[in-house]
Amino acid sequence: DVVSIGDTVTIQEEGFDPETYYLVGSAEADPRNGRISHESPIGVAILGKKIGDVAEAETPGGRIKFKIVNIE
Repeated sequence: DVVSIGDTVTIQEEGFDPETYYLVGSAEADPRNGRISHESPIGVAILGKKIGDVAEAETPGGRIKFKIVNIE
C-alpha cells in the first residue's frame, strides 16, 4: 500500500510528535485543518511512499526529513 490522493497519512519527524494529514487535490487543501495538497512540498514527498519509508521535503521553514508511520 502506497500513499495516494485521498489517503490519511501519519508522518513523524525525529524528535517530534507524529502528525496526520489528509492528502487532497489543491482545490480542497486546508493545511490548518490537516488537509494538504498533493502539490505541496510534503504532499510531493510522500506520494508513492510506503509505511516505514523516509521522505524529505523542502518547506518554508527549511528541509525536513520524516518517516511514514501509517497510511489509511
